[in-house]
Amino acid sequence: MKWVEERTFVGESGSGHKVVLGTASGPEGKTPGPSPMELVLIGTGGCSAYDVVHILEKGREAIEDCVVELDADRAETDPKVFTRIHMHFIVTGHALSRDKVQRAINLSIEKYCSASAMLAKTAVITHDFKVVDTAVE
Repeated sequence: MKWVEERTFVGESGSGHKVVLGTASGPEGKTPGPSPMELVLIGTGGCSAYDVVHILEKGREAIEDCVVELDADRAETDPKVFTRIHMHFIVTGHALSRDKVQRAINLSIEKYCSASAMLAKTAVITHDFKVVDTAVE
């Protein structure tokens, strides 16, 4: 992590990827990047989406898209940890098995996703899902 200015930082991963983090408001009230805690949620959604896609592909399901919408609450006092996280999955594909989608999501959240496993230490994590079938469109 490198401090740039005000409350703006640039982090570089071991693989050389950079991300801007910031809470300082710029023009029109926009921040230069997600806050560190927003990035934690983004990472959790990405971790679980990766698992779901991987599991469904291994199961030879015709998955075409996976979106995870996250909603969360944080504690009011420091440290302001997440106390509630809800994950809404929208999984799109051709004639997807609803049971297999449910199984993939459960496996991700309960077994494979390291991020949700860590956050479950302080937050109640819930989830639901919607399957969009491109076979009927």
